[in-house]
Amino acid sequence: MSIRVLIVDDHPMVAEGIQSILESYDDIEVVGTLGTGQEAVDRVADVFPDVILMDLNMPGLGGLSATEIILERAPDTRILILSMHDSPEYISTALSHGAKGYVLKDVPTEEIKQAIDAVMRGEQYLCTGASGSLQPKEGGAREALTGREQTILLELAQGKSNKEVAQTLDISVRTVETHRKNIKRKLGISSTAGLTRYALEHGVLQGTSPGF
Repeated sequence: MSIRVLIVDDHPMVAEGIQSILESYDDIEVVGTLGTGQEAVDRVADVFPDVILMDLNMPGLGGLSATEIILERAPDTRILILSMHDSPEYISTALSHGAKGYVLKDVPTEEIKQAIDAVMRGEQYLCTGASGSLQPKEGGAREALTGREQTILLELAQGKSNKEVAQTLDISVRTVETHRKNIKRKLGISSTAGLTRYALEHGVLQGTSPGF
């Protein structure tokens, strides 16, 4: 059975180049090339990809926000970030948003295929340049909340229930519950009252919901 791959990159020449490479493999079917994160969000249910090669910086909805939204709607999708940036911040942020791997655009062509095969096996894949720049977190460093987790924290801190948050953000109650657990784990907070107190102390309630 072929691996269904969707390519999302706002540079047509890059997308076409990757498509021509992948189509040379018998076990890969490129189901589409899209130019924005919003198009990916809108089309993922139609093309049902196994793997998405996602650019980070695109007009409108960026790759990170698109990754979060797609994984909420189609959690079995494996997303590989394809980027020119090799800084640890970019890589760790991409992984925290749910990406299964990170591949630099200047890697040898066969490495993109290796990355696809790895995430299809359920593994995480970092190309050589990316893994080399990703340093372990310091022992006392607190894991950062993703943009979507910050949004959900804001909603919860306003006293909304999981169901109300799910309706507001157009996601499932189960997804809200998962985010809620992750927020509590990352912040080391066990109660909803604690989350509200954290939001007040850190100015979350004075801010606005992060955009997507």
